[in-house]
Amino acid sequence: MEDKIKFDMEFTIHASPQLLYQYISTPSGLSEWFSDNVNSRGELFTFIWDDSEEQAKLLSKKSGERVKFRWLNDEEDTTSYFEIKIQVDEITKDVSLIVTDFAEEDEIDEVKMLWENQIGSLKQVLGSA
Repeated sequence: MEDKIKFDMEFTIHASPQLLYQYISTPSGLSEWFSDNVNSRGELFTFIWDDSEEQAKLLSKKSGERVKFRWLNDEEDTTSYFEIKIQVDEITKDVSLIVTDFAEEDEIDEVKMLWENQIGSLKQVLGSA
């Protein structure tokens, strides 16, 4: 199995960090933009799209700041994860989302496009598009 490559993407979002955190850390918030529906039992989150579902384990979260998940279908790959982090510029107070994810080399462009679409949906939900 090829090692996945880590990459970061940054998106400027016009919303308060507190509001943004609700959208990246709660099942109801995530189901507004990330997938059609999200259920959680403790650290286990189930993301549902049309006719498929994926489970992810919440690895860590820091209130108002970041969430980190690992897809459970990647049993043999225990090093990759995806993290959504809220960053506020000290000077300008601009709010950004930093997405960290992993993909195989030939899938990086596709995965980045997927994140751009997902964050685009988030911006629409927040009214910051």
